[in-house]
Amino acid sequence: MKKTSLNPTHQPTLLLATLVALAGATVVTAQTAGAVPGLSDHPGYPQRLTLAPAEPGEAGGGGGESQEALAQAAQNPVANMISVPLQNNFNFGIGPNDVTQWVLNIQPVIPVKLSEDWNLITRTIMPIINMPSPAPGIPSAFGLGDINPSFFFSPAKSGQFIWGAGPSFTFPTATDSLLGNGKWCAGPAAVVLTMRGHWVIGVLANQQWSYAGWGNNDVSAMLIQPFINYNLPHGWYLVTAPIITANWNANSANRWTVPVGGGVGKIQRFGKLPLNISLSAFWNAETPQNWGADWQMRFQVQFLFPK
Repeated sequence: MKKTSLNPTHQPTLLLATLVALAGATVVTAQTAGAVPGLSDHPGYPQRLTLAPAEPGEAGGGGGESQEALAQAAQNPVANMISVPLQNNFNFGIGPNDVTQWVLNIQPVIPVKLSEDWNLITRTIMPIINMPSPAPGIPSAFGLGDINPSFFFSPAKSGQFIWGAGPSFTFPTATDSLLGNGKWCAGPAAVVLTMRGHWVIGVLANQQWSYAGWGNNDVSAMLIQPFINYNLPHGWYLVTAPIITANWNANSANRWTVPVGGGVGKIQRFGKLPLNISLSAFWNAETPQNWGADWQMRFQVQFLFPK
């Protein structure tokens, strides 16, 4: 959608950014997903989404020590393995000033064994955001964004069909009003996937609503992320994992972000430590009018700690 000039006043929004490649799919916050956080008092600026889904590849997996087994585990959002992704997201063409937003997501993933039958996969996303001035009259900002913890309850003994479900939250921890919504949010999250041969295919979805906070606008935001991974020899893989978001409180021109693209990934060992290194790009076929990013790129290094 083409950008037009507008007079910004405050209202929360989200641009969306996603990428994956060189070694594992990843996880994304709404801020990472290309959001221009905050700006909550600027009418004409669509409401920012606050969802932070587990993108395939962040939750690594235990068990297999081979590169392909590690790659498949890294593509499973509810795998039973500790991992620490450091995800750099670059969102290009934001706002009338066509600026580039940078978001570093620090997102440790820690599984907890509840019983012989159940695991709890905890994931906390802590975004560090650099947001240049997107439009005249709106200042730039740098600092911590809204923290997003999620909890997935998943059967410990799964076959080819794997699933997990639980609550997801957003805490208003942003150090600048331009970097967050100023709202406490919560809602359900779920993921289903299957692993067949070299393929890992699934979908993740969540919905959050605001229930308290000092921000000017309520939040009602949905995220759907289909993911398809094809694993190649020597730890390489191809992936597409677009993060599709809907801001239900925005008008139709600003409601959807729909990226199209993908990337390539690889598991690379440094001594005994396996890393999931990825690079990918997405073009936004649909994006919030005037404020949405034109396209996104992500580079991630994910530390894997298989059992």
